[in-house]
Amino acid sequence: QVQLVESGGGLVQAGGSLKLSCSASGRIFSINTMGWYRQAPGKQRELVAAITSGGSTNYEDSVKGRFTISRDNGENTVYLQMNSLKPEDTAVYSCNAQVRSSPIRWYEDYWGQGTQVTVSS
Repeated sequence: QVQLVESGGGLVQAGGSLKLSCSASGRIFSINTMGWYRQAPGKQRELVAAITSGGSTNYEDSVKGRFTISRDNGENTVYLQMNSLKPEDTAVYSCNAQVRSSPIRWYEDYWGQGTQVTVSS
C-alpha cells in the first residue's frame, strides 16, 4: 500500500505565507503526477496545482503568481509554497499522487488525509 502524509497547514493572516509538504511512502515503483487540491465549505474540490515527474506544472488561475508547486523525486515529496494568502484560500488542502506500485501495475490515485489552511482577514 501507499500512504501520503501532509504537513504544514495552519492559521495565517492575509498576506502571509505557508508551505505544505506531502510525502509518499510504502510500495512505490514510480510516481507520475503529484498535485494539491482544496475544498472549501460548501464548494467542490478543485485542483490547485500539479507537477509531473518531469517538472511540468499547471496552476488554477486564482493562485498563479502566488503559489509554487515543487517536488523532490528522490524523497517522493511534493511541496506547495503559498504566498500572499487571501481569505478565499481557506480550505482543506489534500495532496494526490499517481503511483505505480510495481512494474506490472498501472498508475493508481492515492490521497492524503488533508490539512486545514485558514487565512484570516
